[in-house]
Amino acid sequence: MKERVEKALDKIRPALEADGGNVELVDVDEENGIVTVKLVGACGSCPMSQMTLRMGVERVLKEEIPEIVEVQSA
Repeated sequence: MKERVEKALDKIRPALEADGGNVELVDVDEENGIVTVKLVGACGSCPMSQMTLRMGVERVLKEEIPEIVEVQSA
């Protein structure tokens, strides 16, 4: 599943990089369907980072990989 998550994150990265940020995969808990990521660069300190995490990263990951239940920030 980790490879699938990385592929899905690659689809999101260009938008984050355009704003001076990025996302790093920290952990994939396949048993519970929880993915942990870290927003870095401008995204790490942005006041909208939680919205980016939920409406951007989590939405795309759940669309690509239905087994994912939740995306958490590290």
